[in-house]
Amino acid sequence: MTVINEEVAPVAMASKNGETLLSVEDLRVWFELRRWGFSIVGYVRAVDGVNLNLKYGESVAVVGESGCGKSSLMKTILGLNKITEGEITFENTRVSELTRGEMTAYRGQLGFVQQDPYGALPPFMSIESILEEPLIIHGVSDKAERRRRIEKVLTEVKMTPVDDFLPKFPHMLSGGQQQRIVIARAMVLEPKLLVADEPVSMLDASVRVEVLRLLRNLQQSHNLAVIYITHDLSTVRYFSERIFVMYAGQLIEKANVDDLLDNTLHPYTQALLEATADPDAENALTYRDIPPGEPPSLVNPPKGCRFHPRCPHIIKGVCDEKESPEFEPHPNHFVKCWLYDESLQS
Repeated sequence: MTVINEEVAPVAMASKNGETLLSVEDLRVWFELRRWGFSIVGYVRAVDGVNLNLKYGESVAVVGESGCGKSSLMKTILGLNKITEGEITFENTRVSELTRGEMTAYRGQLGFVQQDPYGALPPFMSIESILEEPLIIHGVSDKAERRRRIEKVLTEVKMTPVDDFLPKFPHMLSGGQQQRIVIARAMVLEPKLLVADEPVSMLDASVRVEVLRLLRNLQQSHNLAVIYITHDLSTVRYFSERIFVMYAGQLIEKANVDDLLDNTLHPYTQALLEATADPDAENALTYRDIPPGEPPSLVNPPKGCRFHPRCPHIIKGVCDEKESPEFEPHPNHFVKCWLYDESLQS
């Protein structure tokens, strides 16, 4: 397991800590499937009834397999996908009601760290131009102020001496350095919320720890709210306070990190933990009892619980017929699974 704990400077916590920064209510994001570009023949239910909230200064993880909808959820929070149903509220403002100008201002309060650093950086722009562009777009007209912010953020991501990196182009940097520039660009507008979409999956193992430490230090020193998207449960204990487990467009388990990892309830979350890489070489060849099959199609998801075709604990006539509501078997530990319906246990 990768440990990323590190000493950081004390932070003066904002007075708003504990209050809700972001609220997602019954969110649905369906993408149209069209025949010949005209008639609608179906929908991809990328996000299908998601509820979550995020507090000021809090770090949470959204965990799930590739294709489960976690990136679509985050792009919708960023204002890049259109909401089909439901609502996203940021600082008591409904995102769906924002005008074009207000949407630009809203996006300025959110930072986005992409998965592939090389693909995220325009190859024809210098590092200085890449970091200056968001400041120009968001109305920072004073060139000296833009330079001050760029130097400050490059120092924070440990890209020093700053003057050595400003004239360089992305291809002249290593993968780890490119990801630091992506993080610097996300931080240059001093956002309130940072969305990190698999920020270390494209990096070498030796670089991953450094980047995760950097993100954690930035989160604590700036009192940032962070949404950390990953399929790897081995790092979330050291990076997040809460975990949201996503499967087939839905959040199926929510809890504080220690509670979820030490007392996993949903069979899918248990399968994710079984699939997590074990750093102990003696366990490398140990057989792991992982549910067979693949995640369902989001065009035509199965009836009832979406995990039931792969679930080893299926209750016939229940799991395959009705979608489970959200149960709370333990305080602040929520799970969408019929196994925790007390009326079925009697």
